[in-house]
Amino acid sequence: MRPANIFHLGIKELRSLMRDPVMIVLIVYAFSLSIYSSATAVPETLHKAPIAVIDEDRSQLSMRIRDAFYPPLFSKPELISHSEMDSRMNAGLDTFALDIPPDFQHDVLAGRTPSIQLNVDATRMSQALVGSGYVQDIVSREISDFLHNNQAGTAPNVDLVMRARFNPNLNRIWFGGAMALINEITMLAVILTGAALIREREHGTVEHLLVMPITPFEIMLSKLWAMTLVVLAASACALFVVIRWALKIPIEGSVILFMAGAALDLFATTSLGFFLGTTARSMPQFGLLAILVLLPMQILSGASSPRESMPPFVQKIMLVAPNTHFVMLAQAILFRGAGFLTVWPNFAALILIGAILFAISLGRFRKTIGQMA
Repeated sequence: MRPANIFHLGIKELRSLMRDPVMIVLIVYAFSLSIYSSATAVPETLHKAPIAVIDEDRSQLSMRIRDAFYPPLFSKPELISHSEMDSRMNAGLDTFALDIPPDFQHDVLAGRTPSIQLNVDATRMSQALVGSGYVQDIVSREISDFLHNNQAGTAPNVDLVMRARFNPNLNRIWFGGAMALINEITMLAVILTGAALIREREHGTVEHLLVMPITPFEIMLSKLWAMTLVVLAASACALFVVIRWALKIPIEGSVILFMAGAALDLFATTSLGFFLGTTARSMPQFGLLAILVLLPMQILSGASSPRESMPPFVQKIMLVAPNTHFVMLAQAILFRGAGFLTVWPNFAALILIGAILFAISLGRFRKTIGQMA
């Protein structure tokens, strides 16, 4: 291995990338507007959910329950009649319709157990599932507070106080912004590396490389360090400009430690992109392969939903994916301020997975080069 060859070939890759306006636009968009929109444009699972109230009691307690629903979780409740409920839900105007029966307050004060009917539009799955629990909690809390103010000794002896660590305001933007950055790092690493190899083949410059006194190892390593440098630089800019400045997301841990983890993840994912580039024969083929590989990796890595919620066999299978370990170490560092002693198993896993993917990709590249020769 001659470091000079690797360096100069890497510089060639950077110059080739700079002459590709489509890739430049993709990089800029992926690490700016894409991260910002992923964190802010998609609303919360329960965000201004439309709710209507049929108040047949017209009591102090029913008014108190009605006034307990307000933005941002719910929209301002619409006070409707019983005859309007079905037509409004059929028209999709309401996700929830809360029916408070007559004499509700009287029955509560008398110690009876009256029922409140909650009608839910279950076609809006995310709002229906989460919102039903919120509605039940809000109604129970208002009844408990009402009884506490009107009857001494009826309040429970134990008060549950919630303390949300690492995200005290339960702000989805904090999680969404950081996870969007992680997904973009993985996606761009695969796309840029594979596209660089496909571009060599389509432009006919691979034949030029074959007649030069360089080895397949040097060619591959030069592409990997060049694309890794581009993605790392873009990630650092996104971390400080988009994450910290635009989205106001606090970073608890060491940025240097996070970037070191990103570099190891890029070592593995660029090797994967190189393998896909040697497998595909054209850019459209590479795009289809990248979709088939990237979508499961990103969805099942833990960046979109907790890995603990997935079936056990999926959790075990995804341990061979590099971005799974990157998501775990990134969440630990950025959110919980973890140090190296906490995340070193993920670093070790990334080194091992990266070395295996690099060896497989190098073997595939040598075979491809031999077929061209």
